[in-house]
Amino acid sequence: MNDTGVVAGPASGQTSRTHPLRGLAVTGFIATLAAMAATTLAAALAQAVGVDFEVPDGGGETIPLPGFAVVTGFFSVVGIVIAVALLRWSARPAKRFVWTAVSLTAISLVAPLLSGANTATTIALLGLHLVPAAVMIPTLARSLRARAD
Repeated sequence: MNDTGVVAGPASGQTSRTHPLRGLAVTGFIATLAAMAATTLAAALAQAVGVDFEVPDGGGETIPLPGFAVVTGFFSVVGIVIAVALLRWSARPAKRFVWTAVSLTAISLVAPLLSGANTATTIALLGLHLVPAAVMIPTLARSLRARAD
């Protein structure tokens, strides 16, 4: 407080780095929930039209619907960690994030192609890699742009 009894805030032009990081994390976790729901719904729709999600290289077992949500949630959180790190340590976090996330998404498309699954399952798995990317990448990039200013 100063002499007039008014609580003084940070000097003009100064902001705390904690708030942008926290805001990015919150936005990321909301996007993660949306990505998990969208991916699980897309997998359920694929199953409804006959995709079996049996992956021979995984022991011949069928991927359960909750498995899609778990894997999507895990890798979405990895994306949030990358975004937070870039916001903290990069001069151009949004651009670096998009390049990193798109590259990692492209790399993730190799696994379904090598899985030995039937054509329908392979195509569905490729699409299911793109669904969370379509949710997470634009959301986090937009959030990074807003917070980096």
